[in-house]
Amino acid sequence: QVPLVESGGGLVQPGGSLRLSCAASGGVFSINFMAWYRQAPGKQRELVASDLDDGLRKYSDSVKGRFAISRDAVKRTVDLQMNSLKSEDTAVYYCYAAWLDVDGNARYHYWGQGTQVTVSS
Repeated sequence: QVPLVESGGGLVQPGGSLRLSCAASGGVFSINFMAWYRQAPGKQRELVASDLDDGLRKYSDSVKGRFAISRDAVKRTVDLQMNSLKSEDTAVYYCYAAWLDVDGNARYHYWGQGTQVTVSS
């Protein structure tokens, strides 16, 4: 069973919008942290946006003001609203979930299978 199931990727023109969704399956243990990462061809995977149970949200500098993360802790879902998309946003986007201890270390974590986002005219 895939622990995290993503949806919403696709092809969009520059300046357009997409919304990614991710849902944790029943096999996932308790989680208090969910995030979106992305990996472009030839580049390392990078953190795009994250949401912690205490309400703390973080964004990479490259997406601040354009992307918004929202999480439903009860339903164990996380969405990423992406606006004003640029060609450099093209990447495979991965959903991530974890249980973080008080030091911020992940005691266990899960990854989604990834969804392709292509920004091109």
